[in-house]
Amino acid sequence: MNIKRVMIVGTMIVAMSFGGTSWGRTAALASPVAKWSTSTPVADKDALLDALNQSSDEELYESLYEGKSLKDIAAENGGNVDSVINLQVAQLTEQLDLRLANGSITAEQYIAQTAELRELVTESVTTTFG
Repeated sequence: MNIKRVMIVGTMIVAMSFGGTSWGRTAALASPVAKWSTSTPVADKDALLDALNQSSDEELYESLYEGKSLKDIAAENGGNVDSVINLQVAQLTEQLDLRLANGSITAEQYIAQTAELRELVTESVTTTFG
């Protein structure tokens, strides 16, 4: 399991669940659905673990399974929550860039989604999924 991709998907699910945002409106309109690419790396291998000051994917998974948010995990382990947010914003921006380039979203959708990306990611970092 690639925990970094799990976190990105979780962030996107949280972002898309806000029906009043342009993410919720445009996600249903975007066609075709963007697929995860294994040919381009989502992030450096240990970027998320480094930002959270975690030693392994398993350690991070256990903390998430216990119901801790990424903010909680970073705080407990001397990690840097701002680095986590920046990493996720960069990863999601890369995915939006690909979707725009592939034509699965319009320029207007891209602008609206990137405009609120940092706020949504910041909120998702404090959300527990357990």
